Amino acid sequence: MLRKAIAGCAQHTPWRLIVSRHSTSISSAVDSILLRSLKEHYQEVSKMAPPPKVSPPLPFKIVTGALEGNGPVLKRTYGNEEISIYVMRLASVGGDDDDDGINQLFVHVDVSKPGQKDSLHFLCGLYPDALGIHSVSMRPKLESQGFLVVPSKYNGPVFQDLDERMRDSFHSYIEERGINEGLFPFLQAWLYVKDNRNLMRWFRAVGTFITEKNSAKSA
Repeated sequence: MLRKAIAGCAQHTPWRLIVSRHSTSISSAVDSILLRSLKEHYQEVSKMAPPPKVSPPLPFKIVTGALEGNGPVLKRTYGNEEISIYVMRLASVGGDDDDDGINQLFVHVDVSKPGQKDSLHFLCGLYPDALGIHSVSMRPKLESQGFLVVPSKYNGPVFQDLDERMRDSFHSYIEERGINEGLFPFLQAWLYVKDNRNLMRWFRAVGTFITEKNSAKSA
C-alpha cells in the first residue's frame, strides 16, 4: 500500500519538483530569519547615542564628505604647505580596548607643497596622551580626495633605526604643524560616527540584496 501511495504521488508530482518546493520553502524561511535579524540589529545601532560633538583643533578643518569616503578627514595649510590627515582604527592585540573600542588610532599625515610631485608622508600611532611616528616616506602627491597611494619605490629607512636626534627632529617637525595628541578627541569621536554609519549602511545593503533576490525568485 505504501509503495502504491508513493508511486501515485510520483506520478502526479515529480520528485524533482517536491525537492524544489522543499528547498524553496527552507530558503525563504532562512531569508526571513536573516532579514528579521538584520532589521533588529539595524534598529539597535540606529538608537545608539552618538558621542558628544567635538570640534577639531584650529586651524584644522573637516573635509567635506569625509564620512562617506576614504579620503582625508582634516586639512590645514602651513605656510605654502597643505597638510592632510587620514585616520583608521588601530586594533588592540591584547583586547584591552575601552568600551568604545577606539583608544588607539593610526594616523596618516600627508605634507605636500605646490610644484612638488611627491609629498612627505608620516604614519603615526595616536593615543589619548601621546603620538608616535612609525615611518617617514616620500609618496606621490594626491591629485584627488582618494585614499593614499602605496609607494612603489624605496620607502625610507626603518624609523627606529634613525639616530635619536633625527627622530626627535621629525617629531618636532610634525608637532610644529599641529600633529599631536590634541587631535585624538576629535578623531576618536569622528571614527565612532563613521563606524556607526558604515555598519548601518552594511545592514541596509545586505537586507536590500536579500530582498531583491527574493523578488527575482518570485518573478
